[in-house]
Amino acid sequence: MDIILFDGVCNFCNASINFVIRHDRQGRFRFAPLQSETAVALGTSLHFDTSRLETFVLVQNGKVYTKSTAALRVARQLPFPWRGMYAFIIIPRFIRDAVYSLVARNRYRWFGKKDSCMIPTPEIRGRFLQ
Repeated sequence: MDIILFDGVCNFCNASINFVIRHDRQGRFRFAPLQSETAVALGTSLHFDTSRLETFVLVQNGKVYTKSTAALRVARQLPFPWRGMYAFIIIPRFIRDAVYSLVARNRYRWFGKKDSCMIPTPEIRGRFLQ
């Protein structure tokens, strides 16, 4: 099971998670907000800081991926044409992460934020970790 941890109050992050849910036909991914106890427990066991909300985190096969690498590894698991985005992995990480960080720093200003984490609908609730 691959786990995506995301900023639960960020509108852009929530839209991204909804995109993954719509396109993840095999139900490979599970989700939890970075603000959740689940994320904190995973962070403690895998040694990463969940208080840094400027990235989403992909936990895959016991390894932790962040920023652009996490996004590209998620895209690689989605159907065509989205899996083709993984080709951007050839761009040096410092460049990819600079673009990712620019969007992350401005995401609340550009896309807004909610007062609380998203509440999954009954249809997708089973894909969210408690």
